[in-house]
Amino acid sequence: MTQVRYFAAAAEAAGRHGESLAAATVGELRELMVARHGETLERVLSRCSLLVDGVASPDDVFLDDDTVVDVLPPFAGG
Repeated sequence: MTQVRYFAAAAEAAGRHGESLAAATVGELRELMVARHGETLERVLSRCSLLVDGVASPDDVFLDDDTVVDVLPPFAGG
Protein backbone atom coordinates (compact mmCIF):
# COMPACT_ATOMS: atom_id res chain seq x y z
CA MET A 1 0.00 0.00 0.00
CA THR A 2 1.05 3.56 -0.62
CA GLN A 3 1.92 5.55 2.49
CA VAL A 4 0.30 9.00 2.40
CA ARG A 5 1.63 11.77 4.64
CA TYR A 6 -0.51 14.89 5.06
CA PHE A 7 0.98 18.23 6.09
CA ALA A 8 -0.46 21.53 7.37
CA ALA A 9 -3.94 22.30 5.91
CA ALA A 10 -4.08 18.88 4.22
CA ALA A 11 -3.64 17.14 7.59
CA GLU A 12 -6.33 19.32 9.10
CA ALA A 13 -8.76 18.61 6.23
CA ALA A 14 -8.08 14.85 6.33
CA GLY A 15 -8.26 14.75 10.13
CA ARG A 16 -5.01 12.81 10.28
CA HIS A 17 -1.31 13.04 9.50
CA GLY A 18 -1.08 9.87 7.46
CA GLU A 19 -2.67 6.69 6.21
CA SER A 20 -2.10 3.73 3.89
CA LEU A 21 -4.11 3.53 0.66
CA ALA A 22 -4.07 1.10 -2.26
CA ALA A 23 -3.91 2.98 -5.56
CA ALA A 24 -2.25 2.36 -8.92
CA THR A 25 -1.65 6.01 -9.88
CA VAL A 26 -1.45 9.44 -8.28
CA GLY A 27 -4.83 10.29 -9.84
CA GLU A 28 -6.45 7.20 -8.35
CA LEU A 29 -4.88 8.04 -4.99
CA ARG A 30 -6.29 11.57 -5.18
CA GLU A 31 -9.79 10.12 -5.85
CA LEU A 32 -9.49 7.75 -2.87
CA MET A 33 -8.42 10.57 -0.56
CA VAL A 34 -11.43 12.66 -1.61
CA ALA A 35 -13.80 9.68 -1.26
CA ARG A 36 -12.56 9.06 2.28
CA HIS A 37 -12.29 12.64 3.53
CA GLY A 38 -14.78 14.67 1.49
CA GLU A 39 -15.04 18.02 -0.18
CA THR A 40 -12.95 19.92 2.36
CA LEU A 41 -9.92 17.81 1.47
CA GLU A 42 -10.84 18.07 -2.21
CA ARG A 43 -10.61 21.87 -2.02
CA VAL A 44 -7.27 21.67 -0.24
CA LEU A 45 -5.93 19.09 -2.72
CA SER A 46 -6.66 21.44 -5.61
CA ARG A 47 -3.87 23.66 -4.25
CA CYS A 48 -1.50 20.91 -3.07
CA SER A 49 1.56 19.32 -4.56
CA LEU A 50 1.71 15.55 -4.36
CA LEU A 51 5.30 14.39 -4.03
CA VAL A 52 5.98 10.77 -4.92
CA ASP A 53 9.14 9.73 -3.08
CA GLY A 54 10.09 13.42 -2.92
CA VAL A 55 9.29 14.38 -6.53
CA ALA A 56 6.26 16.48 -7.56
CA SER A 57 4.19 14.16 -9.72
CA PRO A 58 1.17 14.45 -12.05
CA ASP A 59 -1.87 12.19 -11.84
CA ASP A 60 -0.59 9.66 -14.41
CA VAL A 61 2.45 8.58 -12.36
CA PHE A 62 2.28 4.95 -11.25
CA LEU A 63 2.66 4.00 -7.58
CA ASP A 64 4.41 0.98 -6.06
CA ASP A 65 3.47 -0.69 -2.79
CA ASP A 66 6.41 0.91 -1.00
CA THR A 67 5.81 4.44 -2.35
CA VAL A 68 5.53 7.42 -0.01
CA VAL A 69 3.34 10.32 -1.15
CA ASP A 70 3.57 13.65 0.66
CA VAL A 71 0.57 15.99 0.35
CA LEU A 72 1.96 19.51 0.63
CA PRO A 73 -0.23 22.61 0.53
CA PRO A 74 1.45 25.87 -0.49
CA PHE A 75 3.46 27.40 2.32
CA ALA A 76 3.99 31.08 2.95
CA GLY A 77 7.21 32.29 4.41
CA GLY A 78 10.38 34.08 3.73
